[in-house]
Amino acid sequence: MVDGTDGAPGGRAPSARPTAKVAVVGAGSVGATLAYAILTRGAAREVVLYDIDTAKVRAQALDLAHGIQFVPMAHVDGSDDVQACAAADVVVVTAGVKMKPGQTRIDLAAKTIALVRELMPQLVHVAPDAVYVMVTNPVDVVTYAALRYSGLPRAQVLGSGTVLDSSRFRYLIAQHVGVAVQNVHAYIAGEHGDTAVPLWTSATIGGVPLLDLEPLPGRESLTEPARQAIAHDVVHSAYEIIAGKGATNYAIGLAGSRIVEAIVNDEHRVMPVSSLLEDYRGIGGVCLSVPTMVDHDGAGQLLSTPMSEAEVTALRHSADTLRAAAVQFDL
Repeated sequence: MVDGTDGAPGGRAPSARPTAKVAVVGAGSVGATLAYAILTRGAAREVVLYDIDTAKVRAQALDLAHGIQFVPMAHVDGSDDVQACAAADVVVVTAGVKMKPGQTRIDLAAKTIALVRELMPQLVHVAPDAVYVMVTNPVDVVTYAALRYSGLPRAQVLGSGTVLDSSRFRYLIAQHVGVAVQNVHAYIAGEHGDTAVPLWTSATIGGVPLLDLEPLPGRESLTEPARQAIAHDVVHSAYEIIAGKGATNYAIGLAGSRIVEAIVNDEHRVMPVSSLLEDYRGIGGVCLSVPTMVDHDGAGQLLSTPMSEAEVTALRHSADTLRAAAVQFDL
């Protein structure tokens, strides 16, 4: 049974020390890029890469370590021994089966869930107090599996969810409207996948509701067909990238490092991470993304972000899809 309770505020001692240890599980393109982003942002004083491929993990760590002169001071190590993750403040799990062109994220589930079932107890044994950030696809089902197999409280296990999708969403809106992406506040909710839900109702630019925004000079209106095209591109852009270069790694590396930073620095930052929902707009018993407070304890309070009736219906459909996938894999 998955523990559906929130981590109590103050349940884990807040860390005031700027010496966080972050363990990245998986030394592939995503894991290595995420570790690189953590180092460049100065989000940790110690970064450990763990992978069963001894030569690869040590090579990745050495390559990163050779650049320490040019980033905030940190120590980097690579190991094929899970003990290297001991006493980590945050453990980011990127290990999993690589997506191939034409596959959906759900297609990856069986082998990845089997890996998580074996891996999580080992990690929890050496790092029981860490916050676990799942980045492996299909991330929502994998996050639910990680909760079940770890026995940890809800707050302590979260997925990268739609943090990257929301970044793609904001980028595409900014391109269409003609403003800096940093001025766009908008979220994708639900599954990190084909049933993702764009929350147009709550989207704003400079405090102005996006749907009320008058087109800027030389720009077209954000019509319904334009919104549909943006939503399509958010979901399908990963498939285009994978078809072109074999993997996505830069944007998810940056997104993952930003989640780590919010945890390490106890930021109370609102991010659409994937976590276990219980009675959120009538949705429960499933991990998916809604705007969530992220702090040193992990996934905290869920925000009641304004949604239209159609958006709530779509979110429930997304939940049903993920719940069916979890049942399919005996979760």
